[in-house]
Amino acid sequence: MTAAAAHMGRLPQANRLASRLVCGGCGTVLAPADPYPFRCPHAGDGRDHVVRRVLEPGMLSFPTDSGDPNPFVAYRSLFHSHHLALAHGMSDDDYVSLVRALDGRVADVDGRGFRATPATEYPDLARRSGAGGGLVVKDETANVSGSHKARHLFGLLVHLEVVGALGLIPPGPLPDLAIASCGNAALAAAVVAKAGGRRLQVFVPTDADEGVVTALAAHGAEITVCARQSGTSGDPTYLALQEAIGRGALPFTCQGNENGLAIEGGETLGYELVATLLGSGKSLDHLVIQVGGGALASAVAQALEEAVGLEVLGHMPKIHTVQTEGAWPLKRAYDRVTRHLGQSRDKGAIKAAIGSAARDRGDYMWPWETTPHSIAHGILDDETYDWVAVVEAMLSSGGQPVVVSEEQLVEANRLGAEVTGIKVDETGSAGLAGLMALARAGVIGSDERCAVLFTGVRR
Repeated sequence: MTAAAAHMGRLPQANRLASRLVCGGCGTVLAPADPYPFRCPHAGDGRDHVVRRVLEPGMLSFPTDSGDPNPFVAYRSLFHSHHLALAHGMSDDDYVSLVRALDGRVADVDGRGFRATPATEYPDLARRSGAGGGLVVKDETANVSGSHKARHLFGLLVHLEVVGALGLIPPGPLPDLAIASCGNAALAAAVVAKAGGRRLQVFVPTDADEGVVTALAAHGAEITVCARQSGTSGDPTYLALQEAIGRGALPFTCQGNENGLAIEGGETLGYELVATLLGSGKSLDHLVIQVGGGALASAVAQALEEAVGLEVLGHMPKIHTVQTEGAWPLKRAYDRVTRHLGQSRDKGAIKAAIGSAARDRGDYMWPWETTPHSIAHGILDDETYDWVAVVEAMLSSGGQPVVVSEEQLVEANRLGAEVTGIKVDETGSAGLAGLMALARAGVIGSDERCAVLFTGVRR
């Protein structure tokens, strides 16, 4: 064991995988040596087939004192790519060297690599927002490309580099990478793909931010502008992404239904929040997360659940989600699941209701019927692609969805930026808008401690 490994908790044994990739919809376990285990092979039959990474807790411990500022090094013992590498004979030192080399190339492109982002107490913001027991703001605006999105995508790049180094990729030219996005996710993908030397197809809407499109082109992305077609439902960029995947491109995207491994990189944000809680000796009662496609909420909730399972976090906070009046497909699905569930909230009943919903996806989640609009444009996805995991996290933790108005988004952004000094946009501070709405509704008690994430820089 290396000196670095001695500080990060127990490493899985070589030739044994400490995690499995399992379809949450049908239970299919994907082949460990599959280089592209992104989607369930049974996807497309009407069920919600999202691949999830499931840890083997008996083989792992939570890395409470890694001493490394790079989250992909600090928390590597929880990554499927690390388990796969060790099982196929790669040493821990070689894995760390691979991650550091990739991180250095990201820094060459973006001017910064991956480092733990701050989670800071703001007593004045707690008082003014209604979180009387305390408020932690985790700030992702100084992350690579200015948002949390690069975390999801760097995890995917590490996986692709690992399977390449292990000789698991079929011979021939490497497939293109592809993503559908109007902003932060596309920019993050362009940065990370360029660092990996991979060709990237980006599908953007007609109203995509001109500055983002310019930056995408500067990073060498192949850009396709997608207009909405009369009589066709759903996000046109997402439909174009699916067509590209059908032609052989790899889903380099934050939509978990297209690439379940995207959740893993985003979990580093949750792990860092756990580390903050452990360092402060304080617990957390509520976590409020803004939701578009759902990968952020899914990833952070899963990270906290894993920390509970690994016995370093005493209990789950209540997970609440935020969408805008412009489009709220997640709340619509949550309401339908809770009607099916009735008054029962025990674990077995929740699992049964979620399983039933996953089998009949179209009865719970479908594209928003009208073109969505909001100042928080980054969470205007026509569908919440990771809805099953997010609804389950809310139900299991006792949380709920909240829909906020444009006025509430503006108010929260103004207050959050004023008190914290963080240059965050309305999408990035939408979690605070949700917290304020929940506090005013009496859902958050005056002595309860809360956390939100500021996830996107104002450009």
